[in-house]
Amino acid sequence: MQILVRKFLRPTAPFSRVIGSYKYSTNDVLDIGQPSPATHPQLMKEGEVTPGISGDEYISRRKKLLDLLPKNSLAIIAAAPVKMMTDVVPYTFRQDSDYLYITGCQQPGGVAVLGHEFGLCMFMPEATFHDVTWQGPTAGVHVALERFKAEKAYPLTKLREVLPGMIKGCSRVFHNNLTAVPTYTELEAFQSIAIMGKVRDLSCFTHELRWVKSPSELKLMRDSASIICQALLQTMLHSKTYPYESMLAAKVQYESKMRGAQRMAFNPVVGGGSNAAIIHYSRNDQKIKDGDLVLMDVGCELHGYVSDLTRTWAPCGSFSSAQEELYDLILRTNKECIELCRPGTSIRQIHNDSVSMMRKRLAEIGILKHSGSNSYHQLNPTSIGHYLGMDVHDSSAMSYDRPLKPGVVITIEPGVYIPPNSEDVPERYQGIGIRIEDEVLITETGYEVLTGSMPKEVKHMESLLNNYSGGMAMESWSNNTEAAFR
Repeated sequence: MQILVRKFLRPTAPFSRVIGSYKYSTNDVLDIGQPSPATHPQLMKEGEVTPGISGDEYISRRKKLLDLLPKNSLAIIAAAPVKMMTDVVPYTFRQDSDYLYITGCQQPGGVAVLGHEFGLCMFMPEATFHDVTWQGPTAGVHVALERFKAEKAYPLTKLREVLPGMIKGCSRVFHNNLTAVPTYTELEAFQSIAIMGKVRDLSCFTHELRWVKSPSELKLMRDSASIICQALLQTMLHSKTYPYESMLAAKVQYESKMRGAQRMAFNPVVGGGSNAAIIHYSRNDQKIKDGDLVLMDVGCELHGYVSDLTRTWAPCGSFSSAQEELYDLILRTNKECIELCRPGTSIRQIHNDSVSMMRKRLAEIGILKHSGSNSYHQLNPTSIGHYLGMDVHDSSAMSYDRPLKPGVVITIEPGVYIPPNSEDVPERYQGIGIRIEDEVLITETGYEVLTGSMPKEVKHMESLLNNYSGGMAMESWSNNTEAAFR
């Protein structure tokens, strides 16, 4: 397919002016710098601004945010910046969740302003010929108006001229502290209202809206969960032949992306043996010893919505008695905590119940001296779960004491993390880390486990590993690569 970049004087179609004074097209289908129904019909339907989310839904989100904003106030949200690995090599760009949630724009550099008098106003960066040549096309003012359905749009160069007038007379300004940029924070009008203590974090409103997912969002979350379940299952089957943390991390990323995920939700945690007792272990550079467990905490991102899943298993195909005893304790807690998920309860309540369960059960097998022991929190310092959505720890401004509602997605992830040479812990349990994590959607009548297709019973995992023959054909390759990992 021939790629054309040409300068023009008069636009030939409404979208032709997207990139300032340059037109960029593929066979006369305009590329706006992110997927659209015209350029990616395999991903999007007509009327969608991002895959799975319609323009009407984005407009509805803005109206709901305006309903929450106090009168005579303004919301400013900047796009995430491009972060550089070296002077010319950028890290993979990931859009700020609030900016994406409100605008649908997946590109860096813009600033969105929402106000009661004018609705959504977007300030868009203008691409130069050099930008287009090296980085490809980007959305401009006309895409903001016609694709993102902004009521007003200006080139970013006009922000210093236009935004002070919007701020003037405002009683309060709300903005996203995490992506605040000097482009607007250094403006005299912004600094003046900030000095008066009238600038607040916008997340108290945006996280409230993002907390309960729409049907369209839940569809994406189900698909994201399905992808990571399939990817982790393939990785589990791969683990007996290739018991290396690095290979399992690579395998789950490959399987996720082959199924449509854009990226991993976070760096995979692949902890073999005692590395599993490190909660956010990410080195992933050890061989998993025969007889050790491996804990994999993984998630992927699908069109802005993430998944989060953890399983622990024995790559050799057989749990030891101590491993299975601890695993069964965690599995029972996982199942019983999932049963507690329903409208009206809270993550805090489920967490407190999980602590009671775990203390009692650990005391029964001699790991804790008694069920009320404070040393429990040394074995598991984490919460039973968190909210999940556009971010891994989604809607972080929302308290864990909030009564859950239908449409909220949380994780349930009991675990125990026993380092080697732990005092007061029987030697047979030392150096074992186990976590079992599932995604749970709160429904009108209770819950739906979004990651329920991923096995977690010991007998099922052992059967899969011991009866799977797909890896045998590549066993010779594994033997040949053994030396590289010694």
